[in-house]
Amino acid sequence: MLYTEEAVRANIRNREGRRVFFLASGDTLTPGARDFLHRERIEIRDAREAKIETYRLLSGGVLQEKPEHMTHLNGDVLVSKQHPRIAFRGCMDVLEADLLLCQLVLEEPYKKQVEEILSLARHLIRCDVLDGPVPEGTLCGLTQQQIRERSHRPQEYYGQPHFMPQVSDGLAVLALNRCRCSARSAELAGVKAFADVEGNPTRTDILRALNRISSMLYILMIQRKRQT
Repeated sequence: MLYTEEAVRANIRNREGRRVFFLASGDTLTPGARDFLHRERIEIRDAREAKIETYRLLSGGVLQEKPEHMTHLNGDVLVSKQHPRIAFRGCMDVLEADLLLCQLVLEEPYKKQVEEILSLARHLIRCDVLDGPVPEGTLCGLTQQQIRERSHRPQEYYGQPHFMPQVSDGLAVLALNRCRCSARSAELAGVKAFADVEGNPTRTDILRALNRISSMLYILMIQRKRQT
């Protein structure tokens, strides 16, 4: 079969989130069709790889192709990219990115502590995707109750009162504050993402962990502020 550009456009498929075109042995492309595939960066694959995949919808429906406006919720379940769980994962991506950048401007022991927070953030995404529980444990050597007490009474524990960040606090403190804000945004997105029809939280373990992360980052801000 000879594929024109029009025929190619009608047979574009989506695999692993990328547009592909399956070409069988003996089939050929017109120059215009080949130019189109090259220009659009659409991969040409062997037609023997074109097995039909099925995807499930939350409504109970089934699709044999993954639409561009949808993405994986978990396994073979597709949802709109506007779904609250996908928005939550986007916020977690931003938190990860901010934590990584933060480590570039921090010295020890803060860099190691932020690395521990990053590991927890990444674990929370796995718990969401795989529907697994968030294990109890300490964060940066502190229990949940200890984090709460220290973040609420920093003057008592660190000799540094609550403060509003200023440019004069320096890059390290401001980078930690940026991460704290990202953690708060992820927590708020999680409140929307993990709620039943009546608005009750369905993943209190994830929300509680995010609250620990933002509070721990505030504690690091307090500790680092004392050095400025």
